[in-house]
Amino acid sequence: MQERGMLIVLSGPSGVGKGTVRQAMLAGNYRDFKYSISMTTRQMRPGEQDGVDYYFRTKAQFEQEIAEGGMLEYARYVGNYYGTPLKYVNKMLDDGQDVLLEIEVKGAMQVREKCPDGVFIFLTPPDLIELKHRLTARGTDAPDVIERRIAQAADEIAMMENYDYAVVNDQVELAVRRIERIIEAEHLRVPRVIDRYKGMLAHTQAQQG
Repeated sequence: MQERGMLIVLSGPSGVGKGTVRQAMLAGNYRDFKYSISMTTRQMRPGEQDGVDYYFRTKAQFEQEIAEGGMLEYARYVGNYYGTPLKYVNKMLDDGQDVLLEIEVKGAMQVREKCPDGVFIFLTPPDLIELKHRLTARGTDAPDVIERRIAQAADEIAMMENYDYAVVNDQVELAVRRIERIIEAEHLRVPRVIDRYKGMLAHTQAQQG
């Protein structure tokens, strides 16, 4: 029987560097996992590609997916929808692949309810001053939007208690290394491997009997 893959949920405040850390993880080829591309209604930023960074959809298209039950999770954030298409995630997990989700905090809480056996990692900035600096340096948001994001970030950091791990993104390479160690350890947890060993014992007993 094919072992089901592990769901890895990476989230945190806007501007903390989730996308940068995710790209570094994928570029490093540390582990054979699949990245589940999120869907959003926000405008495409310079350098982004549809179907690579996000599935960029209109509000009407996104709401149709919601109505049809096609989203594992979704949330509205600063006026735009963000969410995870369900079909792709289930297929990869059923095929035994680990799946990485990079999603907003509200969405992660929805996934927590539906997939309690997932690994939930909260990526946090060193402090809110540094987060504001990163948002400003990114140059994609107006000052009032940045202030809204900072206020939202404070609320989201308070929700860290709902996660399994907290990783500070002070340096991307260090953050990736910390996450890789978490994933490696999670694969060795007894609840994840016990069925394999029970199967091994049953097979051995059947041969001996």
